[in-house]
Amino acid sequence: MAVAVGIWYAALSFSRQDALGRLGGEAEGLAVQHSRLLDSELSRFRLLPIVLGEYRDLGEALASPTADAARRLDEKLGFLAHETGAYIIYLVDQKGLVISASNAGTEDSFVGKNFSFRPYFSEALKDGTAEYYGAGAISGRPGLFLARRVGAAAAPAGVVVVKFEFDAVSRIWANDPGETLVVDEHQIILAASDPSQVLTALAPLSPEDRAGIVASGQYRDAALGPGNYRAEDAGRIRGPRQQIMIAAEQPVAGTRLRLLHLLDTRTALQDARVEAWLLALPAILALAVIVAAIWWRMTRAARAAADRRALEEAVAARTAELRAEMAERTRAEDRYRDAREELAQANRLASVGSITAGLMHEINQPVATIRTLAENARHHLAANRLDRVGANLDAAVEVTARIGTITQEMRRFSRRGRQAAGSEPLDAMIAGALLLVGNRFHKAGVRLDLPAKGQPHVLAERVRLEQVIVNLLQNAIDAVAEIADPHVALLIDAEGRDIVRLTVADNGPGIDPALAKEIFRPFMTGKPDGLGLGLGIAQDIMNDLGGSLTTGPSPLGGAAFIITMRRA
Repeated sequence: MAVAVGIWYAALSFSRQDALGRLGGEAEGLAVQHSRLLDSELSRFRLLPIVLGEYRDLGEALASPTADAARRLDEKLGFLAHETGAYIIYLVDQKGLVISASNAGTEDSFVGKNFSFRPYFSEALKDGTAEYYGAGAISGRPGLFLARRVGAAAAPAGVVVVKFEFDAVSRIWANDPGETLVVDEHQIILAASDPSQVLTALAPLSPEDRAGIVASGQYRDAALGPGNYRAEDAGRIRGPRQQIMIAAEQPVAGTRLRLLHLLDTRTALQDARVEAWLLALPAILALAVIVAAIWWRMTRAARAAADRRALEEAVAARTAELRAEMAERTRAEDRYRDAREELAQANRLASVGSITAGLMHEINQPVATIRTLAENARHHLAANRLDRVGANLDAAVEVTARIGTITQEMRRFSRRGRQAAGSEPLDAMIAGALLLVGNRFHKAGVRLDLPAKGQPHVLAERVRLEQVIVNLLQNAIDAVAEIADPHVALLIDAEGRDIVRLTVADNGPGIDPALAKEIFRPFMTGKPDGLGLGLGIAQDIMNDLGGSLTTGPSPLGGAAFIITMRRA
């Protein structure tokens, strides 16, 4: 009995350590995924003050602050805030007085309020830019204030401010298991999957810290008391039901904030007990057999019937456990399918984040062209040259259509959800993928060979197949980054009656032989900063669409990935 108990506790200790280790790895993976999404959103919003700082209407409104000019600017800022998802955008003069805001005309309008006491105002006037996190002086909602000076450093005219709030990314985080928090250096929660925990503290504030926060007005009149989560030693946090939660931490780029992802250990520890039984039961059964054999030799006739009954009971217990395990595995497979789709959506959003900077250039250039055409049309109209006015307006319409095409492709690519596979034109899907990543080829100076127009229709779901093509093209760009004459080619073999093959080939260094057999497995990557999920997701997508994704010899001498699809 003592030996059996020892075996059980050893198996339980091993299973607990293994379960907590795997849970920690899962928490770390989700923390990295969520921090990348947050960094991507912050990078996008950090562009707004830079673009607005060069916006001529802001300088004119500050130079001659009339009511009509301010209200026109209110409408423009309101439109820009609505389109970008910013909580509020407002313009402050050099004395700290708000002269125009995107929420003008509402009960919480900032117009006429003085924010000279806010640190971001004085820092932006002094240094040109500033970032500050805290609660809104009027709304009381926490967020990140991004400020930029308007005008020259020697004679600043004012400051333009964009407030970023965490609600949108918090709703996305809520779809994943566990709880995601963004905390400051005092362990005050600024964002959470559970909104009720915002502006609570993981640990009690010291009197000095609380006095400093109150004096600065950083979080207005928030109590900053304890919430459902309390920090403990060894990187663990106590949850709302007093359960232990494992925490994985990631820094938020460009700030002193930290992102924490918490996972409940109760289910993992329960699974560890089941696993411990699976590990210990064979050894215990073997021990029981040995004891039974000794006892059988001592009391051969009397113990034979008892041994048979014990064995039957053990088999029945083991059968029940196996049935329970099979049911659990069926549920786990269902969760895996859901998680795989979530991971594919996260991969698309990560791709959107990585190509946003390039598409900003694609959009900014046409916007500048539209402005020039509009100014020219105004001069021609003043001179009564109506034919030239018409020509300039026609050109502006064409440029606007180009911007619409780019933004429409971005919205469609990042859209959530799955559709049934149907007949899709291969030409259109290649064009859509190139609309997203084509600018990276131009910037990197990579030569790209494309197939001829008139390719056949294939059975696919457009967004998911475009995701596969975008992933392979981005991998190809990374592979040829150090090549003197970088070259990528898209090749199509449509000669078969039922099958169409699309090959993405490059002249890079090729696939590392050590990774060749494992390249599609999750977390296997040859990139120093790669997560190793893109190729596995791409192969799962192709399998779901009734096709395949494999490697093959490259006609350019590097690596080649072959997408096999069914002809429509």
